[in-house]
Amino acid sequence: VQLLESGGGLVQPGGSLRLSCEASGNVNRPNSMGWYRQGPGKERELAATITSSGNAGYSESVKGRFTISRDSAKDTVYLQMNSLKTEDTGVYWCTYTDTEEYWGQGTHVTVSS
Repeated sequence: VQLLESGGGLVQPGGSLRLSCEASGNVNRPNSMGWYRQGPGKERELAATITSSGNAGYSESVKGRFTISRDSAKDTVYLQMNSLKTEDTGVYWCTYTDTEEYWGQGTHVTVSS
C-alpha cells in the first residue's frame, strides 16, 4: 500500500488547512486510516483515525477543531483542521492499517503569524 499525502503548508493562527491522503495498491477492507503528528520537541501522537465503516476518533488536543473524513470510493482520507494553533505545528503522517500498518512520507504544517 502506498500513501500520497498533500495539503500541508503555512497558515496563521486561527486559520484552516485540509490534508489529504490517497491510498493505492493492495487496499483491503476493513481497514482504518488516520493521521499521526509530531511537533518540535513533542512526542508523536495519534491525532485522528477513521475506519472503513466511518467510525472516527480524535485525540483530546484536536477534538472539536479537526474533522477526519474519507471517500471510500477513492481510498482517500481527509483531515480538515480549523482554529489552528501554534502548537499544531509539526509533521503530519497519514497511516493505513489492515493486517499491517503503512505510513506516508509526512507533510509539514506550520502555524505561525
